[in-house]
Amino acid sequence: MKKPARRKPGELLPKPFLKWAGGKGQLVDDLLRLAPGDFSAYHEPMLGGAALFFALQRNGRLAGKRVFLSDINEELVGTYRAIQQDVTKVIARLEEHQRKFRALGTEGRRRYYYSQRAQDPASLDPPTMAARMIFLNRTGFNGLYRVNSKGKFNVPIGRYRNPLICNEENLQAVAGALAGVEIASASFQSVLERARPGDFVYFDPPYFPLSTTAKFVSYARSGFGPKDQEELAATMSALRDRGVRVMLSNSDTREVRLMYQDEFRIHEVMACRHINSKADQRGPVSELVVTSYEPGQG
Repeated sequence: MKKPARRKPGELLPKPFLKWAGGKGQLVDDLLRLAPGDFSAYHEPMLGGAALFFALQRNGRLAGKRVFLSDINEELVGTYRAIQQDVTKVIARLEEHQRKFRALGTEGRRRYYYSQRAQDPASLDPPTMAARMIFLNRTGFNGLYRVNSKGKFNVPIGRYRNPLICNEENLQAVAGALAGVEIASASFQSVLERARPGDFVYFDPPYFPLSTTAKFVSYARSGFGPKDQEELAATMSALRDRGVRVMLSNSDTREVRLMYQDEFRIHEVMACRHINSKADQRGPVSELVVTSYEPGQG
């Protein structure tokens, strides 16, 4: 396993700029430990908050490698691209949101939030669209991203006294991390067109429900259901068969274990998720990380 590249003194270390339901911030140490020791290109085709991508960047494990980030969510992809291509304008738009929002009272903030939510992101220029998404993410309920059947963002305003809407230093670091990265709006299956033997692919899908009453997050208009989970497992197998190193995170359910137990290695990790509406019944839960290789080996 290669040693992480050394960072220059004062170099900014990027971290996720979006709060993301099911984000892997608390599992990132486990994911780094279970990642392959060495690999060629890196692919993350279900981008979300990109916690692993940023962790690999912070550890110098993507230095000199080609990186491909993609997602089916066009607004999310557009936000990453806007930061990559013109972070200065994104920051300027966010600072404006932050200044206006903090100057308002409770009812004024509510009106301002819903006026921004009502905008059509497709009608905005890239920096304005990206700033809108980050603003709604930082001020919306629990940092959720949810759309209705028409594809419209419909998360209500959250209860925050003084949310940090614009983190200029981190956005600059994110822009640096994204320099030279290929970012695409595409389905997870499209990784089959790009991944080569020796590459590393990490999948972070919407989790399989823990119960029959749980629902898939409406991350995209079409949702992500059991058939999509099966298609993802088939994609994992196809990648493994061509010599690609593959890792996936998912909930610890019988269905997920059955999908992967015959062809992959299954690792249990612990995470604290708000999976119960009753606060006193929340706590650490077991989640699964699935790999096509022995962790730590090239």
